[in-house]
Amino acid sequence: MAQTNQNVGQIERATQNRVVTLFRNRLEYDYLGNWEDRPDNSNIEESEVRKYLSSCGYSDTLITRALDKLRSTANNYSESLYTNNQNVYQLLRYGIGVVENVGEYNQQIHFIDWKNPENNNFAIAEEVTIQGNREKRPDIVLYVNGIALGVLELKRSTVSIGDGIRQSRVNQQEGFIQSFFSTIQYVFAGNDTEGLRYGTIKTPEKYFLKWKEDEQDDSMLQLDKYLLKMCDKKRFLEILYDFVLFDGGTKKLPRTHQYFGIKAAQEFVRRREGGIIWHTQGSGKSLIMVWLAKWILENNPNARVVMLTDRIELDKQIERVFHEAGEKEIKRTTSGKDLMEQLNNPLPRLLCSLIHKFGARNVDNFDVYIRELESGPNNTVGELFVFVDECHRTESGKMHRAMKAILKNAVFIGFTGTPLLKKDKQTSLQVFGKYIHKYKFNEAVEDGVVLDLLYEARDIDQRITSPEKIDEWFGESTKESNDYQIRELKKKWGTMQHVLSSKTRSEKIIKDIIYDFKIKPRLSSSFGNAILVAGSIYEATRYYEMFQKTPLKGKCALITSYNPATRDITTEDTGENTETGKEYVYNIYSKLLEDISPEPGKSKSETYEDKAKIKFIKEPVNMKLLIVVDKLLVGFDAPPCTFMYIDKRMQDHGLFQAICRVNRLDTEDKDFGYIVDYKDLFSKLGDAYDVYASELDSEDPNDKDTGISLKDRLAKGKERLDNALEAIALICEPVSPPKDQLAHIHYFCGNPENKQDLKDSEMKRTALYKHTVGLVRSYTNIENEMSEAGYSADEIETIKKKVDKYLKLREEIRMASGEKLDMKTYEADMRHLIDTYIQAEDSRRIDPFGDQSLLDIMVHIGIADAIENLPEGIRSSKEAVAETIENNVRSKIIKDHLIDPAYFDEMSKLLSEIIRQRKANAVSYEEYLKIITELAKRVMNLTRDDLPAGMKTNAQRALYNNLGKNEELALSVDTAVLDNRRADWRGNIPSENEIKHAIFEVLNDKAEVERIFQIIKQQNEY
Repeated sequence: MAQTNQNVGQIERATQNRVVTLFRNRLEYDYLGNWEDRPDNSNIEESEVRKYLSSCGYSDTLITRALDKLRSTANNYSESLYTNNQNVYQLLRYGIGVVENVGEYNQQIHFIDWKNPENNNFAIAEEVTIQGNREKRPDIVLYVNGIALGVLELKRSTVSIGDGIRQSRVNQQEGFIQSFFSTIQYVFAGNDTEGLRYGTIKTPEKYFLKWKEDEQDDSMLQLDKYLLKMCDKKRFLEILYDFVLFDGGTKKLPRTHQYFGIKAAQEFVRRREGGIIWHTQGSGKSLIMVWLAKWILENNPNARVVMLTDRIELDKQIERVFHEAGEKEIKRTTSGKDLMEQLNNPLPRLLCSLIHKFGARNVDNFDVYIRELESGPNNTVGELFVFVDECHRTESGKMHRAMKAILKNAVFIGFTGTPLLKKDKQTSLQVFGKYIHKYKFNEAVEDGVVLDLLYEARDIDQRITSPEKIDEWFGESTKESNDYQIRELKKKWGTMQHVLSSKTRSEKIIKDIIYDFKIKPRLSSSFGNAILVAGSIYEATRYYEMFQKTPLKGKCALITSYNPATRDITTEDTGENTETGKEYVYNIYSKLLEDISPEPGKSKSETYEDKAKIKFIKEPVNMKLLIVVDKLLVGFDAPPCTFMYIDKRMQDHGLFQAICRVNRLDTEDKDFGYIVDYKDLFSKLGDAYDVYASELDSEDPNDKDTGISLKDRLAKGKERLDNALEAIALICEPVSPPKDQLAHIHYFCGNPENKQDLKDSEMKRTALYKHTVGLVRSYTNIENEMSEAGYSADEIETIKKKVDKYLKLREEIRMASGEKLDMKTYEADMRHLIDTYIQAEDSRRIDPFGDQSLLDIMVHIGIADAIENLPEGIRSSKEAVAETIENNVRSKIIKDHLIDPAYFDEMSKLLSEIIRQRKANAVSYEEYLKIITELAKRVMNLTRDDLPAGMKTNAQRALYNNLGKNEELALSVDTAVLDNRRADWRGNIPSENEIKHAIFEVLNDKAEVERIFQIIKQQNEY
């Protein structure tokens, strides 16, 4: 027991020592040493690379040329980190072609032996100091044959793993050690309590993944367990070789379920056996199709892969995804004849098509037709592997049979995002076979792959006040009709109650939605959007027209399968002054598309819909609502949203796929997907709503997790608020007694005399800001319903005070650190909270200076007013006021240092001296305020009267300060830049070189040219 206590809360160094030992003894990596003080550390350690390549038998000449190509690719400063990393990956995976002597053929140099992991040199180094724009030191770097392929940031058990993730993300920024990451494939972060997370370059924090395997094994810490799993030499290389994807600007590694799903599918493929991969909606099913297809084609030279869907939109989407993944040779067939012609030729090896192209028109006896196909010759070329997307759809049963009859020897692999219902079982199992791999909805939620869903049923009362008058009106309208005509009309319209009440009902739903957009934190932000599912094209069109009289006018769009044509209404004229349903839809659509110019190959409707969809995804602030009937509810390219309002009868797969539009991950303020149900589609079972409670086909009859559970909104809201309060309390728990304002400032900001303190405490402040926003969001979500959620009156008052306290604390820390937050992300949440609960005097302090910084206030208004505008918790303490001002001055110095390094170095020294005098009580408080105000003015660059008269611009002054205060030299360099700069010269290497050449003519020193050029790039005048 004593030994256990010693391990609790151990320092980061102890964790790192244990991890290093694990790599050396368990994983058998070489230990290169502690490289904290080692000069010239690199992501390409030349001596190690040469040693490996020499052992492979390559000549020194080939090695040198291959290394030159690798280095130039990794360090191409004209390209982005993503592009450099992608190009390096291609060189590592496929090798580099180099020529040893002029006239000879290329020889392929391979830096890694992918097929034989044991032939490679795996090694680690710790505390690897990397020199960049700012020096950084990753905890552990993983090298393979001298090339850095992984970084690992470790934190002590009481520090969030998120700190390690953010640390690596900061390191990848241009201002730090970005170029080091051009070879990095894995970015790991871990601690002893939360385990291990992994991502790759530029992976957002929310998309860092958690490996999951052998969950019953709890014999060691999860950090150690999953380092052993992922950094095993064979798996380490296997993932890099078969599971890396560069997808339209985003680099991706596999999630655990994707990895094991493909591993299972590979075994089926080797046996030429088909089956079904069921991975829940939103869990990356399309990526599995890409990875598996690439693996099949690469490992079987006779293989061909055919991707089949039953929707044109999905057919196009699959082609696009493969293109973005680098598979340019994919062919999308245009007809059944084209498909068969392609299959009867050896190329292309990768095709996509609609399953309907296997159908046959005008076939009287389908069974006879199938027998004829089965007995006919098989002219297809190659070993066919057929991927069928959304394989559960039973309406394609006949086409499935035709497809199997035509492609006699093909292996069929079905993909579905929904569990198979019993009614699908016979068709699906007959065509595809058994399950290859399953990944259920509840697993995806637990793993953070998708968001959980909150459900709310809303009832719209449709009672009509005078049904007698309705019947009377109906009778009067049909008095000239015969009995048959009346019966037919009544059959179509019922008693007309539905028709006459539907507009009132629609108005109530619209009011509901507008209200939600006003008060729901996510919907009222710049990122929130929603989909309204209508029951028919007529209802959708009416909804659209009615929304044009609301604040959503111009921010909603109508997305249906309708394309107006005059033939739609040629027989609709009734001779009355009213519109039929078809006329109404036609007229609305005609007006809607009046100014739309169709794009090539598209109708007006398609052009309008594509533009609306793009705006909905990329500019949700300008396209808040899509009104749909069937479109955009299925397919991996259907747009995600936050809220779905359902006013349509839906069931089974269609319902499941539709509601999964809202469970996709998005910005941090999206915690759940929200379903608002106006049709009572779900039956309540206790505290959950189970979509597939009775009809699921499961291989395990006791499996209760195959469905999707919809959580009660208020119950989940209370849980979120309780968790948010607990989380922010833990953030503030380490603050030293007496936990007053000054103690909080010291904890979250550090000592302003130490330049490094603000930087070192940045993660703490980030955590505070993030959790404050999370608290506000969870609070506003149920603010008007806290009693219904189960809180007592005393608890409600206590929570209100806590939220107020943490808001004030966040503001005090923001001011003390001199940081200016981008308030756009939080504006809606904060505004609603302030308007509802916080007193006016406090609300003014949420952002008391508007766009002005504390230094702006000091310089333009005066020190007294600046102090008066500080939060009460700060201005009540002289020391807190002083430290807040000093932090703001130092923050400005650090921020603008590159503009004029010499000048701001001088300002930094003056600030340090002022702080020293204050600490030593060498000046009175009043005198201190005068001195610090004068320094603030100088830092703000308003008083520079100590310079020669010839220094008229800020750029000239910066050159003067940094060229030894030589006026003539400064003016000469200034003239050289002005005479040789071109438009948009920054980032344009040839244009930058022209300027450097001109400066060299003045300075005659290359090192000096590079130093001064970095200052020149910061000047607005150039």
